[in-house]
Amino acid sequence: MSLTNIFEEDAKVFQVKDDDLSGLSSLGKRAKELEKEILDIEIELKDRKEKYRKLTEETIPEALTSFNMKSFVMDDGSKVEVKAFYSASISEARRAEAFQWLRDHGFDDIIKNTVSVQFGRGEDELCVRLLNLLGGQGFPANQTEKVEPSTLKAWVKEQTERGNAFPQELFGAYIGKKATIKSA
Repeated sequence: MSLTNIFEEDAKVFQVKDDDLSGLSSLGKRAKELEKEILDIEIELKDRKEKYRKLTEETIPEALTSFNMKSFVMDDGSKVEVKAFYSASISEARRAEAFQWLRDHGFDDIIKNTVSVQFGRGEDELCVRLLNLLGGQGFPANQTEKVEPSTLKAWVKEQTERGNAFPQELFGAYIGKKATIKSA
């Protein structure tokens, strides 16, 4: 039975009449039951995603490596292939250190540097003046720096594939293999 059918049945069964508070109570109970079912399904989904991750990122790649293989074709014609994958994320706590390492090693081009200034109502003229007077005038400017996640991931891949050493823990780099399955 589909979820749509279940909800339609609930709507028919729990018709609330103006003088029927027990029907309203039943609706509340059904909502609580559905909330619990949803939570249970979400927990099960999280568990299955973790099992799938272990299977595709650990078990299958390790099995193929033990046979010195990179791929195989299943009986149904689906192809299982293991490829390298890359992940990285700079933690807030190590951001300054990571950015300094990038600068010191000539990779500062992947850092996005943004300066922003906030103006209040009626300060349009001040904004225009700032374009000419920013340096040394004491305007309240905020500077933010960041490396886009996709840029960082591509950089980690590039450095790894070129054989260049870098402090992986500083960039939260995770380099592994992952099995993909393509149906026939």
